[in-house]
Amino acid sequence: MAHGVIIPEMIAAMNIDAYNRSVIDTGASASPVDNGWVFSIAAGGKFSSGSLTEVWEATQPVTGSLAGLWMAYSGDEVVLTDSKYKGLDPDPRNFYNVKNTVFSAFKVKVGDIILASTDTFSGSKSTGNWLVAATDSWQLAWAAAPSATAQTWRYIATKYISIATGGIDTQRVVAYEIECTNE
Repeated sequence: MAHGVIIPEMIAAMNIDAYNRSVIDTGASASPVDNGWVFSIAAGGKFSSGSLTEVWEATQPVTGSLAGLWMAYSGDEVVLTDSKYKGLDPDPRNFYNVKNTVFSAFKVKVGDIILASTDTFSGSKSTGNWLVAATDSWQLAWAAAPSATAQTWRYIATKYISIATGGIDTQRVVAYEIECTNE
């Protein structure tokens, strides 16, 4: 399974430190968190365990909390999870944020523009030109119309992200340029 790859083209968090957080997922979900997936900061905010005093707890969006979400975005240097070695795999599609491990995230703001691989989202673009936060899902889902109550992104263009494979091939994957229209 390929994991989501994102390139933040223009995001408010690039210039405002308050929109950046170190977060951790300690919830019941069995899956790791991919770059480009969205979540809420748990009620009460900070995670309180041991020395992790400056870490915030990430939770899957639920009904009534589909707005004001954060997006996972750590560097895409692949870590071999069994050994924790970095940099041995050049393919960012093999990167994900391991459960119970601290990772980076940014607060999504209206006007943010990112480029994201197709693996970042659930559903199919044929559904429509909008991506919306969904209940009990880390992934934005393709939709036919924007949402007034959930984080919403507008499709701008289909582009490509170059992936170093080491082979003689196209070395690019389809990606969508999207803009946040409702935080």
